[in-house]
Amino acid sequence: MSTPTTDAAAAGVRPSRGGAPKPPPPLVPETTSAERAALAEQYGLRRLNVRPPLREYIRDLAGRWNFIRVLATSTAYAKNQSNYLGQLWAVLNPILNAAVYVLIFGVLLGVNRHVENSIAFIVIGVFIFRFIESSVTGGAKSISGKTQLLRSLHFPRAVLPMSTVLSLLATLVPALAVMCVIVLLSGLIPGYQMMTITWWWLLLPAAVTLLWIFNTGLAFFMARIVATTPDLDNIIGFVMRVVMYGSGVIFPLAGYIERMGISEGAKVVLGGILEYQPVAVYLYLVRSCLTQEPSIPQSGLMWALGAAWAVVIFVIGFVVFWRGEERYGRD
Repeated sequence: MSTPTTDAAAAGVRPSRGGAPKPPPPLVPETTSAERAALAEQYGLRRLNVRPPLREYIRDLAGRWNFIRVLATSTAYAKNQSNYLGQLWAVLNPILNAAVYVLIFGVLLGVNRHVENSIAFIVIGVFIFRFIESSVTGGAKSISGKTQLLRSLHFPRAVLPMSTVLSLLATLVPALAVMCVIVLLSGLIPGYQMMTITWWWLLLPAAVTLLWIFNTGLAFFMARIVATTPDLDNIIGFVMRVVMYGSGVIFPLAGYIERMGISEGAKVVLGGILEYQPVAVYLYLVRSCLTQEPSIPQSGLMWALGAAWAVVIFVIGFVVFWRGEERYGRD
């Protein structure tokens, strides 16, 4: 009589340590990469974490606009939900920041004495620069630290920086209303220029829209470089501080450049660089809409520069971000 061991040996199956035979491995026909690609195309399968063509990527992203909008509004709502004052902090934070700078630079140091309304000048600068700074820092964190989300779901990664900036815009809108009220009330203080509502105020939404597009491009760029090199996230705060003091956020730069001990040619070059860099341009646009000070007249050139900076930075930032699409969540 044959035993299980001899029967298994006769069948060419090696018995396991426990004596029970293991079944032979299934026969899988070998396929080439071309055949596997054809099968995937036949059944509508696609590889994950692969950068799609730019046109397809834009089309996929545009189809998710409603998701971006809902994600942005929910993020903006949830940001201060656990605080006692809730969404009021979206307005209180820029007000407190502006009050500190007005007290230090406008009252104690008097650095804005050649500006007719230093309160309006500083308040506008602080509110607008806070939007720029938050977009940079938020964009830098929109990809890094979200490895589990990126590995578990398939979606265009550009959704994250876009929703981040859109959520900041949602919190900026009520803050802008408060900013306009402060600008008007500042004219009631003796010694400060009286502010009036003019038709130039209607251009404020256009200036903020250009700034939103510009900030989204910055967020794309920062998301890519910080996701690739996380150490850069540690120096963003220092860089933004330099940008703040070099963009005329809390004091105008023209008077200080004139008093610098450099040649006239160097003053022209330095003044042009500081005046036409994007942060200074958007501060100029908002201030020209609300204050109409003689030192900051309305200028078609500055509006053209604002539009150009918005388009160029958005396009470059988007392309740079798209080129790293397959790396997000894997590095």
